[in-house]
Amino acid sequence: MDTERAILISGSPSPSSKSRTLLERARHQLEAAGFDSTVVDLASLPAVALLGRQGDDRVADTIQLVLGSRIVVASSPVYRATYSGLLKTFFDLLPQDALVGKIGLPILTGGSQAHLLALDHSFRPLFASIGAVVGTGVYGHDAQFKPGGPDSALIERVDRAVEEAVALARATIEAGIEKR
Repeated sequence: MDTERAILISGSPSPSSKSRTLLERARHQLEAAGFDSTVVDLASLPAVALLGRQGDDRVADTIQLVLGSRIVVASSPVYRATYSGLLKTFFDLLPQDALVGKIGLPILTGGSQAHLLALDHSFRPLFASIGAVVGTGVYGHDAQFKPGGPDSALIERVDRAVEEAVALARATIEAGIEKR
C-alpha cells in the first residue's frame, strides 16, 4: 500500500495559537500512524488569492494537497461562535465534493466551554458540505491549556480523534473508496 497522506490546515491568524498546538499534536499522531503529513498555515498565504481575486501557486498547491490527501484536519479558534473567516475563505476555494472519500477532522479552540457547540453546528457541517466523512471533532478551551501545553484529557481527545480518523481512512481504503 502506498503511504497515505494527510493535510493539516491551520485557520488561525497566529502561528502560536492553541488551535495550532492541537493541530501539531494531531500531526505527530498521524505521522506515528504512518501518514505523510503537511501542515499549512493559511495566514501565510496571500489574502488576495484566498479571496479568489488572483491566482497564486501556493494556494493552488495547497488545494492540490487537500485533493491528494486521505485525511484533512483543520483547526481554528472560535470567532463569533464559528471557525475563522480565514478558514472559510480557503474552504470556499475547494471544488464541490472535493472531500468525497476523505476523512475530515475538525479542531476548535475557544475561551470557554460556551462555544463547544460551534463544533457541531458549524465546523462539522463545513466538512460535510463538500463530501467528507467527518470523524469525532475536538474542542479545547482556555482552562485546558497550562503553561506547559494542553492538559492530558485534551491530549487524549486529540489522540482518540486521530485514531478514529486513521481507522476510518483505512476502512475506506479497504472498501475501495477512492479519494478524489
